[in-house]
Amino acid sequence: MRVFTNPVGAGSLWFDNLSTADGTPVAYDPQARAFLPTPPFCANRDRIGCNWIAPEPGAFCRSCAMTALAPDPTIPDAIPNWAKTEAAKRWALDNLGRWHWFRPEDPGAPPVFHLLAEGPTPVPMGHAQGVVTISVAEVDPILVTTRREALQEPYRTMIGHMRHEISHMLWWRLSLREDFLDAFRAMFGDERIDYPAALQYHYENGPPAEWRQYYLTSYASAHPHEDWAETAAHLLHLTDIADSFVATGLSSSEIPGPDWDPYAEPDARRLVNIAGALTVGVNHVNRSMGLADLYPFVLSEHARNKLAFVHDWLRRGALGL
Repeated sequence: MRVFTNPVGAGSLWFDNLSTADGTPVAYDPQARAFLPTPPFCANRDRIGCNWIAPEPGAFCRSCAMTALAPDPTIPDAIPNWAKTEAAKRWALDNLGRWHWFRPEDPGAPPVFHLLAEGPTPVPMGHAQGVVTISVAEVDPILVTTRREALQEPYRTMIGHMRHEISHMLWWRLSLREDFLDAFRAMFGDERIDYPAALQYHYENGPPAEWRQYYLTSYASAHPHEDWAETAAHLLHLTDIADSFVATGLSSSEIPGPDWDPYAEPDARRLVNIAGALTVGVNHVNRSMGLADLYPFVLSEHARNKLAFVHDWLRRGALGL
């Protein structure tokens, strides 16, 4: 993620800022990729802290307009959890916008979001025909830790959920192209195999013993759809880690230069190699504070091939190039 220029004075702005250091209200324009000090602001600004501009007074911003179902406000913590969930959604959408997904120039359908609060039972998250369902309770640190440990996951965050579930939607969009499915099946396998049965087998028996040689995560081994979604989410993780590293002025011998733009990098192998090397260093920094690794994954050769495949399609898919 970039660091942004203050439109009314000195200093920088971060992606989630609602105001400058001196208190001037600002909002982010995802089309211009810049902060503006002038309304109209999103109609959700006061309710959930949305910091994007709106097309007209009283309207929702581009991101909030994609939310067709908002959480039940009578459920405890629903509104603050929703606010954090929308913030993660804006981040993921802006990342994908760097490759023209879901912007005005994208000729395809944008995702529709159902962001639901959990009552007595969990909300099943997933994607179906362009609709992405997310549990806003997944921003609660206790719940997230409990589920991460129960599922033996090394990483679980709301941005991770957004990237994963939106990646399912991206697969659906790409599957409408005549040239995509054969290439996908050659790389990931045939997604027409029984999905519910595959997931049931995975949860009952676990991943294959050699999964680390072929997949980024154990869950990716469950079904070709999950392998795609996990791989696409990891491509977004790695690209944004590299982009954020450069944006904050950090230096490394791995970076081609101070003006290098990871989202504009055409060579997927180069991008993944650079980002992977950066994660090793940042993981080491995290350990100095007793924190978990920022990126607790190993990139096998098979995983790198899949990342390159996804990179190729996501960089060109939105505009049908």
